[in-house]
Amino acid sequence: MIYKSGQDWLQAERKRVLFFGMSGLGKTHVSNMLRASGEWFHYSADYRIGTRYMGEYITDNFKRRAMQDPFLAELLRSDSIYIASNLTFDDLSPLSTYLGKPGNPEHGGLSFAEYQKRQAQHHRAEVAALYDTAHFIERAEDLYGYTNFVCDSGGSTCEVVDPFDKGDKLLNALAKNHLMVWIEGSKDHEAELVRRFQRAPKPMCYRPAFLQELWDEYLAQHNCTEAEVEPNDFMTFTYARAISQREPRYRAMADNFGIKVSHTDLGRVTSPEGLDQLIAATLGSAG
Repeated sequence: MIYKSGQDWLQAERKRVLFFGMSGLGKTHVSNMLRASGEWFHYSADYRIGTRYMGEYITDNFKRRAMQDPFLAELLRSDSIYIASNLTFDDLSPLSTYLGKPGNPEHGGLSFAEYQKRQAQHHRAEVAALYDTAHFIERAEDLYGYTNFVCDSGGSTCEVVDPFDKGDKLLNALAKNHLMVWIEGSKDHEAELVRRFQRAPKPMCYRPAFLQELWDEYLAQHNCTEAEVEPNDFMTFTYARAISQREPRYRAMADNFGIKVSHTDLGRVTSPEGLDQLIAATLGSAG
């Protein structure tokens, strides 16, 4: 770890931290709090994915739908209208909408093959966006004078690395430049995360083998064909399974590359100074 003790963290002239864990546990909340202090640069991996790496896919999907309307199609062909995504740090729905859901096309479902293709695009984009943090650490200080940097990683980070391999290239690159902090949830919080996901789905990236396993299991359990799958039901089924499946992966990331804090303790933090004290105490106990 780049900070060896609590005192090392508190005395650091440049604080660099990467939060990871399931969506809904406070990564973006604490990152926004740090940014609002005026002393931290907030790098959102999901925002980078949705703008730099998947923005064209997202916009082309909008245009594809618009081309089905003769009125809009004519305006698009003549460049009379402009269609763009309005993705923000707090609203990732353009990315979620593009990734879509597999199943019954009459209920908005994609073919499973198309869903797999978009998942692969997201996988590549997530890896690239995480590697980009090194560039943005330098950019934030060079352009804007920020010496403190927080990476608000996506909930799928553990899906694009091998957390059990201490030689994992991407995790070593991240740990070289950030203090890696796992926000650990609790069993009591899992049901609430599922409810939040049902209300406002977040972009999700799954390992291909895991996704295929769940797809096959869902079809067998419901004795249905691909076209009969209820897209929303499958997405909830997959997300609920991902929560428990990801926990040991996050734990390994913390054990091998960083530290962990509970979402309850992090939820009590209301200032950068409070976060400093929480991280210092955790580094102290880790040592």
